Parts: sequence; C-alpha cells; structure tokens
Amino acid sequence: MAAEIEERFEAIEESYEFMLAYAAQGLPSDKGSESGKQVREFLTRAVNALSGLAESCGEAMGDDRPAFLAVLERDARDSLAALELVLAQPEISSQLIDNLNASVHLRALLTDVFLLGEVLRARPVAALSAAS
Repeated sequence: MAAEIEERFEAIEESYEFMLAYAAQGLPSDKGSESGKQVREFLTRAVNALSGLAESCGEAMGDDRPAFLAVLERDARDSLAALELVLAQPEISSQLIDNLNASVHLRALLTDVFLLGEVLRARPVAALSAAS
C-alpha cells in the first residue's frame, strides 16, 4: 500500500481512538486541559487525512478503480462535514465528541478504511501469487 494512504488511514484511526478516550473523560470543554488541546489537533489531523482520500486511493489502484471508491468518497465527505462542524465550535465537550463518535457517517468511514486497507495491503501479495 502506498505510504501516503497508510499515513492517512493511520491518522483517521488514531484520531478516532483518541476521540473515544476524550469522550470518556466527561470534560465540559476543551479549555484548560492537555487532552482538550489535543482533541483539536486530532480532529485537524483527521480532516487533513480525509481531504482527497478517495482520489489518493484511486491513484494507488491505477486502472483497477472499483465502484467502492464512490462509497469512500461519499463517506469521507460526510465525515469531513461532521468533523468541521465540531471544530467550528468554541468549546468541544466530551459529550459532543461522544455524539461525533456515534455518528453513522464516521462509523461508515472507519469501516471503509478498514476494508480498503485490507484490499490494498493484499494487492501486492495477490499480484506476486498470480505471477508464480
């Protein structure tokens, strides 16, 4: 799998894992705590990773571009809108992040990333197996 795509997938997954921990803290705001500062950083990393994600995956797949990329593009766009909505808030509470984590858009995106990650990781192995 291309290093850029792997980095994007890792940023999305790490951001989600951080958001799960942040939601469990019960913080009323992102102000005044280290994890509060970090939540905006992780959300921004996820936004950056989502921007152009489907295009990068399409380039990595070359001529073999499955229709699934349209699904990834839609789910990335929907998740991006939710992440940007949260980032635009003056305060980010644990409850707000918990609601974001529960979003079907974000959950669909994570499933897309896991599925596509497995497909892309298996491609070189499948190509080598077919050549032998």
